[in-house]
Amino acid sequence: MTVHTYKDSHSQIRIPIGIGLGVVLIGVVTGVLYLRARSEINQVALSAHPKGVSTVMAQASQYRPSRRYVGTIAPWLEARIGPQFAAAYVDTVLVRPGDAVHKGQVLATLDCKSASAQSRAMQMQARALSATQEAMANEAGRMSGLLEGGFVSPNEVERRIADSASKQAELLAANARLVRASLEVDDCILHAPFDGEIADRMLDPGGFARPGSPILLMVARERVRVLVDVPESDFAHVSEGTKVQLRVVALGTTMQGVIARRAPSADTATRTVHAEVDLADAQRRIPVGTTAELTIEIGEPQPATEIPLRSAAVRGDSATLFVVTEGVAHKRKVAVLGEAGGSLFVEPTLTAGTHVVSEGRALLKDGDAVSAQLERTHVKPVTPAAPAAAAKGDRP
Repeated sequence: MTVHTYKDSHSQIRIPIGIGLGVVLIGVVTGVLYLRARSEINQVALSAHPKGVSTVMAQASQYRPSRRYVGTIAPWLEARIGPQFAAAYVDTVLVRPGDAVHKGQVLATLDCKSASAQSRAMQMQARALSATQEAMANEAGRMSGLLEGGFVSPNEVERRIADSASKQAELLAANARLVRASLEVDDCILHAPFDGEIADRMLDPGGFARPGSPILLMVARERVRVLVDVPESDFAHVSEGTKVQLRVVALGTTMQGVIARRAPSADTATRTVHAEVDLADAQRRIPVGTTAELTIEIGEPQPATEIPLRSAAVRGDSATLFVVTEGVAHKRKVAVLGEAGGSLFVEPTLTAGTHVVSEGRALLKDGDAVSAQLERTHVKPVTPAAPAAAAKGDRP
């Protein structure tokens, strides 16, 4: 009985001790975890760290304003070949697109059997009227001779002369109808109006052609015209004799030309002025109906500072950028002269050699500390050549 009481007392002592040790252990572990987490907290604000950016060095350069336009290459001569008087089915078409033809060559024919028959009928009618009029004229002449002897009356002679004149008028009308019928017959055979090439074929044999509906499209390309419409504000820049640089998009080639002619007035709907450039092309290499890009340089080259276009935000005639001085980014606004390709040309108030932020400027504020890395891709030797740059205000 006494032993049993001792064991119960011993058990009652061990339980509180175990609980206490567990609480102490949990407290120790919690304290260790707290101290570890506290030691990893960054006590320095992120804004105090320098921001990583890439910079480029501004280059001294020259800028010459220019204008760029998009024009269309047109043939020197173009003809839509089809009937003008006759309406008939197409009998034959002897050429296809790309064929070279000569002036007077037969290109197509129409089935004009009815027109031919009508022309022959009018020819016979005119011949009959001619014979009748000739007989009546001779009769009137003989009766005029009998008038002096009193064998016929003056009224009868005048009536014969009037009948002859009437037949003469009918003969003239018949000849006019015959001429028209002959034109319709001739219209059934289509000839080339000049030396050139077939550009398109609209109808095949069996198609029905009406007056004014073309069967073939023919062009002459020994000389081509570049057509361009420019804003009215550029009227003075496209005067006759102005030199232009042309890029034929279809061929990827560049050539020189001059403004050959300029319209004296602007289009009332679009307020644009039409101008043309003539190009000789004896080998007929330039395809017509394609695109040509025209560049006209304006004024004289002027000093400028060149930077990558991506390093600035352009708004109107000014650009906003960041320059780096002694590890600090400073926000600047400079006047824009123009741009060309991937380069921006600004006034020399931004001196050559200045480090301009090219990557990471979207996250910068004026006065931020930066860790700059200089890019070497933009650094190039200064050359006096003027870049073919777009004009101020022509930026997309």
